[in-house]
Amino acid sequence: MTNEALKLDTLFSVAAKHMASDLHIKAGKPPLLRISGTIRALETQELGAEDCERLLLPMLSPEQKKHLDKLGGVDFAYSAPGVGRFRVNVFRQRGSISMAARRVLTDIPNFEQLHLPPVMSKIAEYAQGLIILSGITGSGKSTTLAAMLDHINETRRCHIVTIEDPIEYLLTDKKAFVNQREIAIDVPSFKVALKHVVRQDPDVILVGEMRDDETFAAGLTAAETGHLVFGTLHSSSVASTFGRILEFFPPARHEVVRTSLMFNLRAIVSQKLLPSIKEGINLVPATEVMLMTPIMRKLIKDGEDNKITDAIRGGVEEGMHDFTESLKNLVLNGFVEIKEAMEAAPNEEALKMALKGIRIGTHGILG
Repeated sequence: MTNEALKLDTLFSVAAKHMASDLHIKAGKPPLLRISGTIRALETQELGAEDCERLLLPMLSPEQKKHLDKLGGVDFAYSAPGVGRFRVNVFRQRGSISMAARRVLTDIPNFEQLHLPPVMSKIAEYAQGLIILSGITGSGKSTTLAAMLDHINETRRCHIVTIEDPIEYLLTDKKAFVNQREIAIDVPSFKVALKHVVRQDPDVILVGEMRDDETFAAGLTAAETGHLVFGTLHSSSVASTFGRILEFFPPARHEVVRTSLMFNLRAIVSQKLLPSIKEGINLVPATEVMLMTPIMRKLIKDGEDNKITDAIRGGVEEGMHDFTESLKNLVLNGFVEIKEAMEAAPNEEALKMALKGIRIGTHGILG
């Protein structure tokens, strides 16, 4: 297909057909798709600057074009007929315009389809408190959150309000009714959205990414006032999540924050995605799950974050597990290669021993 005959809706259709999460348009490259986390180029000619303008500018309203010219970028939602909805960012770079489009999904996989542990349904069924999903960018946090919210949607008569940047899954009303607010489209900022959310009579609130002290404090306050609040943080493990939270606040406030967490935090789930060797599965999550127990409350209160991972290992009966246990199960159940599991393991020696049936904690062998 020549560049002159190339149409944007056709590219969106190709993206959906190949189950791509993102479509990228950039001068000097053919159209690019992100499939299972990997960027792949379509087998077409490279796009020129004029091709990019021909494809992208017709999507923009006069107001959006002014926004692009003034600020160098513009966010909006776009519906491709017969294909679906995309969250689009058009921006200027090196004298031409580019696009990054994220496909907004309506088919939300459940916990079993995502190969998440059974404890996830227990966590989603809490009535009140703060639940944190942690992990690096691309670790599947948004998909896990969508599954948790959809579980609530199917099982509980309540009002769910989400604040997202961007919306990645569209939730349709089931037992619950849902309002989804997108930053820069429905509301200018997280700050403004959080200021008004408790006035919207929600039972469940998704804060999205907790980026600073203001958003985290607002989420924590909402949990204190009887709401079930979900949020995400960029941290690599449950224990490091506490350090990440405290980084938001000056040392003088750390004791107050710990006290609030002690009473209002319900669970932290940390996850990372690994390539799967099982047929039909591209990626599979390794998880670490902490539930709030009397032991956890004491460790949080006393600032003994270095003992949290061992406490997780000792909380198997409550449904907790650490990354080592999760990785061991993924290997033994044929989901991932040992090499991949070792690279993802916080402690390779502990994983080697776990595969032999020996559990090792920070302070020695566990019973």
